[in-house]
Amino acid sequence: MKRLYIIRHGKAEDPNFAKRDFERNLVERGRQDAIHIAQQIVEQTKFDEHTLVISSAANRAFQTAEIMCPIFQYPTNQIKLAIEIYEAHHLDILQVINKVPDHVSTLIVFGHNPGLSSLVSYLTDQYAELKTANAAYLEFPDNMTFSQLSGETATLKHVFE
Repeated sequence: MKRLYIIRHGKAEDPNFAKRDFERNLVERGRQDAIHIAQQIVEQTKFDEHTLVISSAANRAFQTAEIMCPIFQYPTNQIKLAIEIYEAHHLDILQVINKVPDHVSTLIVFGHNPGLSSLVSYLTDQYAELKTANAAYLEFPDNMTFSQLSGETATLKHVFE
């Protein structure tokens, strides 16, 4: 069974004119929420060498990935950054997912709303609003590859909040 975790970044600094949106960092609550959600996920899932992590290159998304990945026992130096996920429409995020190699059985994507929530709804035909640090867990048939993933082809199994 192929698994997809779609994770929204943790709570970040409020937008301001002194810093570009892309450079906003997590606040303490964002760090704590990321730890809490990662611990929930790891209680239900074990990750292995067939796991891939892709993160938006924006500070707050990458920082969330850096916090969660050690809990998943995934090396932070193997996180792939994808600028295409930042401020992306759900179909643009799906294009990144569709390029994932066939040997990957579990994919974890860190990014932003509204694109991530829209992506979950598009893939599963179920409404899901991912708040900060929330994660959606989706499954799809093992004979299906990430390149074949499209609208209404996955099942929303759980939202971690």
